[in-house]
Amino acid sequence: MWMNKRSPKDLLYEQVARIGKALASPKRLELVELLAQGEKSVELLASQAGIDMRLASAHLKALREARLVETRRDGKYIYYRLSGRDVSQLWVTLRETAEEHLVELRMALEQMTAQPDTLVSEGRESLLEKARQGEIVMIDVRPANEFSAGHLPFARSLPLDELERRLADLPADRAIVAYCRGPFCLMSDQAVALLTAKGYRARKILDGVSEWEAAGLPVEQGEPTA
Repeated sequence: MWMNKRSPKDLLYEQVARIGKALASPKRLELVELLAQGEKSVELLASQAGIDMRLASAHLKALREARLVETRRDGKYIYYRLSGRDVSQLWVTLRETAEEHLVELRMALEQMTAQPDTLVSEGRESLLEKARQGEIVMIDVRPANEFSAGHLPFARSLPLDELERRLADLPADRAIVAYCRGPFCLMSDQAVALLTAKGYRARKILDGVSEWEAAGLPVEQGEPTA
């Protein structure tokens, strides 16, 4: 009788555990982070995650079975997207919880940020106001399609692979603040190193669009302006 009473409750936990099982893979977490930047094809996801197509498809299938991602077909291509913005916020919460409790993760992040003086120390609202007033120039160094899907207010799209040849687009008399996909993304570090070497005053923030949304701050959409 006791087991019979437990069965419905066990089923509830089992359903919630499907989410945990789907996310219990480093590569699936990376795929969720990549999809938080916008819809992508399987081919692009495999390339950006550094895995082959077959493995990417298997990981995406697990995420789809847990209803964390959705698909659409366009000809012979299949495109994936997160099933809701709450999925990207779940990723942010999971990562922040891990950072709070796992000293190993904090040490790894500190090693990634070998030059802490390149980090912006002020708060998000202050940065937003400075960008609004034109006191700083916020640049998004992700690919242009990710910028179009969602970006920080007042940010300019300057993809990392275009940055060096587009330096003339940046004013030399204002501080530059770069961002990319979040704390685990290294593109903003590369951008700051390049800009600093060219004489610009450049720093980075750890936030990406997901972190900005999770904090309840606005995010804009739209194509990059010329």
